[in-house]
Amino acid sequence: MISRSRAMGCLVTAALVLGLTACGGSGGSGDSGGGEKVLRYAPQLFPVSLDVQLYPAEEAVQTTVQQSLETLTVMQDGQPQPKLATSWENPDDKTWVFHLREGVTFSDGTPFTAKDVKGSVERLIGLNGSLTPLLSAIEKIEATDDHTVTFHTSSPLGTLPSTLSLVFIGQGDKVTDDAYWQKPIGTGPFMFESFSPDDKVVLTRNDQYWGDKAKVDKLEILNMPEISARITALNNDEVDVLASIPPDQVDEVKDVPGIVYGSAPGYNYYFLWFNQNNKPFDNVKVRQAMLHAVDVKSIVGDLFGDLGTVGQAPVTQEVFGAAQLEPYSYDPELAKKLLAEAGYDKGVTATMQWPLEGGPNIRPMAQAFISAWEKVGIKVEPLEKERATWVKDLNALNWDLNLQTNSTGTGDADFTINRLYNCDAKRMGYCNKDLDKILVKARESLDQNERKDLYAQASKIIWDDAVGLYPVDLKNNYAIRDDVKGLEMPASGRPDFSKVSVG
Repeated sequence: MISRSRAMGCLVTAALVLGLTACGGSGGSGDSGGGEKVLRYAPQLFPVSLDVQLYPAEEAVQTTVQQSLETLTVMQDGQPQPKLATSWENPDDKTWVFHLREGVTFSDGTPFTAKDVKGSVERLIGLNGSLTPLLSAIEKIEATDDHTVTFHTSSPLGTLPSTLSLVFIGQGDKVTDDAYWQKPIGTGPFMFESFSPDDKVVLTRNDQYWGDKAKVDKLEILNMPEISARITALNNDEVDVLASIPPDQVDEVKDVPGIVYGSAPGYNYYFLWFNQNNKPFDNVKVRQAMLHAVDVKSIVGDLFGDLGTVGQAPVTQEVFGAAQLEPYSYDPELAKKLLAEAGYDKGVTATMQWPLEGGPNIRPMAQAFISAWEKVGIKVEPLEKERATWVKDLNALNWDLNLQTNSTGTGDADFTINRLYNCDAKRMGYCNKDLDKILVKARESLDQNERKDLYAQASKIIWDDAVGLYPVDLKNNYAIRDDVKGLEMPASGRPDFSKVSVG
C-alpha cells in the first residue's frame, strides 16, 4: 500500500481520460504534494449545483453540500435528533420553538443566529420546490432572539422536526444571492474551496468547526460518469470511496485485495406508476391485473440478489411509518380474468418510460415486466429516455407507465406518501379523499405512534387501489480502499465524510 502522503506518478487509466489528472500536486490522486490527507469520493451522480435549496431533493447535491452546510436536525432510527438545534417543543398545537446551539460560527467567523435559520427556510419555501409542500403550513417564522426560532403554522405540523433535517442553513442575509451558492459558506466540518462543474468539488477542513474536526485535510468529490471507470480508479488507488455499485458489477470490488465492500439497508426503492388520466389505467381492475401478471419475487431475486428485497409498502421498510403489506400474488390467470372483467379481454396496449441509467438494472427490470405483461395480452412499448426528456415528460404526465427509483429523503413516510399521493399532488391522476383525510391527520399529529398507525392505513389504501407497483427496496452499497476508516453508510445514502480517515 502506497502512503497517502506522497507525490503520485502519472497513471494512464480510464479515469485519466475522464479528466482526473494523476500528475502533479493537485491532481486528485492522493495528496496535494504537501503531505495532506486527501479523501477522494466518486459518486454515482455528480452535483449539478451547490444550491441545495434550489435542488433540495437531489441526492448528489445534498451529499456534497451537507459536508459544509448543516441542518437543525438529523434523522437517526427514524426520529429527529439535535444538530444546529439542541431542543424543540410545542407551546401549543400551531407553534414550534427551536433552541439553537450556542457558540457556532460560519467558517468565515460570522456567528450563527436565528436570522440565518429564518432567511434559509423562507428562501426554500419561496422557491416553491419539491420540499415546499412539506412546509406549506408555516405562516410565519420569528427570530425570537439570537438562539431561538419560532415557527407559527396554520394547522398542527407534527412532521416539522423531521422535515427540517433536509433544510440546510446558510447565511441568512446572503442566501437569496445566487452568487453565494457558487461557493456557499456553512457551519460544518468542511469549507468549499472550488466547484468545477462536470469535473470535481474540492473542500478543505474547517479548523474552527464547533464539533469534532474532520479527520482529513481535504475532500475531493470527482465526476466519473462510467461505473467501469470508477471501479478502475478504485483498483488503481486513484479513488478512495465508491457508492451505488450495480448488482452485476459487485464482484469486481467484492473480495478484491486492497478493497473493502459493504452494504446496508436504505431509503431507496423502485416504483412503477400507472397514469390514471389515461385509459385503461383509470380502471383499478386493469392495474391489479398488471400487478398479478408479474412474478416480482423471481425478478427481484434474479436482478438484485442480496441488494434488494421485495417491496411491502410505498416506502422502504427502513422508513418511519412503513407498513408490512402482502405483495400481489403472481397469478397470470387471475390477471386475465381481471382484464376481462374490466372489458379488456382483447388486450391492452401502452407505453412505459424510464430514464437512461436511472438506477441499478432498470432496463432489464423493465424488459422483464414487459415480457410478463405480454403473456396476459398487455403489449407495452418501451421508451427509455434521456433524463432531461424523461423529467419533462414525467411532470407533463406524458406517459402511460413510469418506472423510476425514489428515496424517502427524511426517513419519514410523510415525505413520500403525503407529498406524492394526496389529491393536490396530481402526480399520476390518482385522488382518494379518504386517503387525503388520513394524510392530513398524520401530518398534523404530534403523537408518533398515532402517525405510524395512520401511515399504515394510508399505505393499505394505496396498495389496494393498485396505484403503483413497488417491486424492490434497494440496499445502499459501497467499496473503499482498505486504508479508509470510519465510513458509515446511512440509510439516506449520504455519508458524513468528516468522520472518515485515510491511512
